[in-house]
Amino acid sequence: MEKSEAMQNERYARGLAKLQEIDGQAGEKVVASLAGIAPDFARYLIEFPFGDIYSRPGLDLRAREIAVVAALTALGNAAPQLKVHIQGALNVGVSRQEVVETIMQMAVYAGFPAALNGLFAAQEVFAEAG
Repeated sequence: MEKSEAMQNERYARGLAKLQEIDGQAGEKVVASLAGIAPDFARYLIEFPFGDIYSRPGLDLRAREIAVVAALTALGNAAPQLKVHIQGALNVGVSRQEVVETIMQMAVYAGFPAALNGLFAAQEVFAEAG
């Protein structure tokens, strides 16, 4: 095995472990759903965000997921990804109240429609979790 291939395999393994730690089955479903249309993109999704960025020191997973919830809320058009990351935030110890406050904070910077959409996404995730 070439050095670059070994590095790619390490990135993939590290990314898959981080994805499972944060998102569990929801993350695995996203990756599996890409198998038929873009398996290379699924691999990139594991290697770069989770293998490289999420695995960096400097921020714990709670802080990273709060940042992701804020960013996806601010985008205003990423409800499926937002729901996965709200669940991921809960999985790594972010409270429901912290999720709601993060989304509400985005009303200041992204507008009320984006915050409303985010709150409705959170409501769905919370209801599914019971």
